[in-house]
Amino acid sequence: QVQLVESGGGLVQAGGSLRLSCAASGSILSIDTMGWYRQIPGQQRELVADITNGGRTTYADSVKGRFTISRDNAKNTVYLQMNSLKPEDTAVYYCNANVLWIWGGGTSRISSPWGQGTQVTVSS
Repeated sequence: QVQLVESGGGLVQAGGSLRLSCAASGSILSIDTMGWYRQIPGQQRELVADITNGGRTTYADSVKGRFTISRDNAKNTVYLQMNSLKPEDTAVYYCNANVLWIWGGGTSRISSPWGQGTQVTVSS
């Protein structure tokens, strides 16, 4: 089994900053792309940013220049530094990762688990 555990959400005023972390644990062999998504109630989950294991990044247009995604491969952890936050950034943020891990009997499999979500609220 592989689990993703997020931390770092909270309440912040507009213009402020938050840093989210997401750590993967389990019998992990390797992790390809790791990403952050967000969801507002009643709307679809959308990609915020992702990063490959080689460090190539992708950002949603709405967060370019304000958010920075990074990862520590030794710790199987991905981060999202969020600066200049706006009220429209308010959402539940989820991390996701494409993980190659050891299943029973020594076989490997690929999974794409989600974290439990962390609330980010930006007040105006």
